[in-house]
Amino acid sequence: MKRLPLEPEFLAPLPTEIDLRLIVSDMDGTLVDGDGRVPAGLNQVVTQLREAGMVFAPASGRQLANLRAVLGPAVDGSPLIAENGSLVVLGDEEIHSDTICAEHAAAAITTTRDLARAGYDVGAVVACKRCAYIERSDPAFLAQAKLYYEALEIIDDLMTIPLDEVLKVAVFDFDDVEGGSSQALTAAVPDAQTVVSGMHWTDMMSPQASKGRALAALQARFGILPEQTAVFGDYLNDLDLYDHADLGFAMCNAHPGIQAVAAYTAPANTEDGVLRTIEELLRRSRRRD
Repeated sequence: MKRLPLEPEFLAPLPTEIDLRLIVSDMDGTLVDGDGRVPAGLNQVVTQLREAGMVFAPASGRQLANLRAVLGPAVDGSPLIAENGSLVVLGDEEIHSDTICAEHAAAAITTTRDLARAGYDVGAVVACKRCAYIERSDPAFLAQAKLYYEALEIIDDLMTIPLDEVLKVAVFDFDDVEGGSSQALTAAVPDAQTVVSGMHWTDMMSPQASKGRALAALQARFGILPEQTAVFGDYLNDLDLYDHADLGFAMCNAHPGIQAVAAYTAPANTEDGVLRTIEELLRRSRRRD
């Protein structure tokens, strides 16, 4: 698929020559379009990056199994940042992980149940390294969970799983979380890290876990510097990616908090913004021996 070149307003601030080694992109609202479709040509662009000696890595709140299923061969051999940075892998090698303590996981589950009894239309997904678990199983909630969790199991009681192995408790709210349930969850589990990862999702994780921390672990693994790194994001769970990359792009459709910290702007996710910008970055990258 031939993509239109970037408009002048996207090109002007970029350096004319860059030394690019690593590109990290969020998924929803960033790489994929409004219907969750992967852009045509991703495989071709990732192949071009590899041939140029560069690394492409998705960084998402999605589950590891879901990233592999959705992105397919495009990420075979690529590092993957899953569960909002709680897990980083390269093939079968675990590069980095952070688990939430069992007490905080239990509090998040209990609070979600309390919110549901109080009238909030919410449900919890408890994400572990190999599988995610839910106890709410109505079709509407199940459809939302399946969008992001490929390895998913319905059980009677979330409190019965090994809570010391939990990467993240993600709570879906059919209403806008910023005006309601996320505040209650933050207050109920103050010692966990609570991140709004989309209009309807709140993630509770280890206080140390983040996409930025995961990116730093990835940079250390490959010996790549922030000035050799480009990142793309759209929502608040992407925020600290920008602390570790000199080439930080906010999507045109990004949350104002992301637009405020990003040095550059990319076209919207509905306009193949990530791939169009990567192609421009490739054109500006210095040739390396």
